[in-house]
Amino acid sequence: MDKERLAHSVCKKLQSKGYLAYYAGGYVRDLILDLHSDDIDIATDAAPNVVQSLFEKTIPVGLAFGIVVVVLEGISFEVATFRKDLHYKDGRRPEEVAFCSPKEDALRRDFTINGMFYDPISKKTYDYVDGKKDIEKKVIRAIGDPKTRFDEDRLRMIRACRFSARFNFSIESETKKAILGKASELFPSVSIERIYQEFQKMKKGGFKKAISLLFEMKLLEEVFPQIKEYSDEEFNRYIFAFDQMPDHCPTILYLLDLFPAISKDDLTDLIDRLKVSNVKAKLALFCHETKHLIKKGPSKVEWVHFYANPDADLVLKVIASPLSDKERIAFLQENEGRQKTLHKAIERKITNKPIVSSKFLMDHGVMPGKKLGKLLEKAEEFAIEEGLDHPDDILKRLHTLGLWGG
Repeated sequence: MDKERLAHSVCKKLQSKGYLAYYAGGYVRDLILDLHSDDIDIATDAAPNVVQSLFEKTIPVGLAFGIVVVVLEGISFEVATFRKDLHYKDGRRPEEVAFCSPKEDALRRDFTINGMFYDPISKKTYDYVDGKKDIEKKVIRAIGDPKTRFDEDRLRMIRACRFSARFNFSIESETKKAILGKASELFPSVSIERIYQEFQKMKKGGFKKAISLLFEMKLLEEVFPQIKEYSDEEFNRYIFAFDQMPDHCPTILYLLDLFPAISKDDLTDLIDRLKVSNVKAKLALFCHETKHLIKKGPSKVEWVHFYANPDADLVLKVIASPLSDKERIAFLQENEGRQKTLHKAIERKITNKPIVSSKFLMDHGVMPGKKLGKLLEKAEEFAIEEGLDHPDDILKRLHTLGLWGG
């Protein structure tokens, strides 16, 4: 694989100049778990200026923290000098760092399973924190004192739940106790954007379990205060469908299920707060509107407008996810049949080629304005609801409305 080959070459070059250079963190964990990983970070005892001097293309993304990005053949690698962090004050990042040994670097990391190094040249693993043992025990354990680790970076509490769910590991008792004790301190140290990024990463595996852990650890109610009012039974009912959600379903649609009675205005506020992208925000609002539309009982025209949306199939699968297998199949088959029945009208909507156009109406004496727009709406309604497919037939129906004159 190109990325591994190039990462190997970065370490080889650093080592050829007399420096230590190892893969760090998540890659080593996944290697031991026999999982594929494209996330290769490199740790070295070479100072940032040395790293910059050895490679043709580098990006100084965090020199104050000893981090340089090395770019080879268009692929970027974060190369960080071994460091220990000093003087945390904001619960998110250190104010100062000092370069140090690999062991000291390992001791400042978050969890034992993420605190190991691997030398790709000698193929040797360096484990100063008993990470291998905790992988064997299937345990998420903070390195050192968990309270200190979470004081340094409170996002680690969210990450503990994510890792636990992803690997189906338990959270070690003292680590869990520290999370419960510090959950109320999550904000303002951690930005909501970083938390939403963690939610998105949870979709790599065990999303339902991760959200359940956040609820159990009192973290989810810090992110969404209204959840404090939920009983365990209510919460479990709301997340029931998570395992049935369609592939590639955006995170915001999962979270939408946590608030089944949310209003459009409150959903808009939630989208703004989470800094959801415009595309995903539009999808969330479309899904929310569709749920209400289906409860109301859509007309044929409303169904045509719905099916013409490129996200219609995804939204139908999301709405069907809480249903039993039998009900889900029946619901989707019913919609498939309706789509086939309305396919001509759906195609006209998608291509914006109505049977009766504004030009056709103006050729028959209708002036541009509100009346023209209303007549176009009624023309579409007659075409869909009454199955009229010739402009003259629709024109006759329009003449019966009392809209033509005046």
